[in-house]
Amino acid sequence: MKKVVTEYRVPYADTDQMGVVYYGNYMAYFERARNELMRACGYTYRECEAEGFMLPVLHAEADYRSPAKYDDLLEISAWVQLQKGIRLEIACEVRRKGEEKVLVSGFTRHAFVSTRDFRPCPPPQRFLETLK
Repeated sequence: MKKVVTEYRVPYADTDQMGVVYYGNYMAYFERARNELMRACGYTYRECEAEGFMLPVLHAEADYRSPAKYDDLLEISAWVQLQKGIRLEIACEVRRKGEEKVLVSGFTRHAFVSTRDFRPCPPPQRFLETLK
């Protein structure tokens, strides 16, 4: 699966009293990037749900290295770093556009579950094909 880069301009609402992006908002940034990653691979999250699968977050990590600020244009990269059985890990990095320095890096770990009973289930074949 490929690496996808999504651009996002930081609105004032994303910042805290110190004028930097509130740390919890990075999880929303990671989610934006995950959705765009799936879309770029031709299998949207909407399609995944329509076929009876969900991907709840089991674990999330972020390493905050440097703050983003209001009006920064960010590049949020996402890629699959691990897919094993029902588990999936999506890695993310956040940078200011045009800069090499990573502001925040991390990942989210998910499990495929059925929309019927919320029980773990094998990933859809269509998803597995996007990983090739």
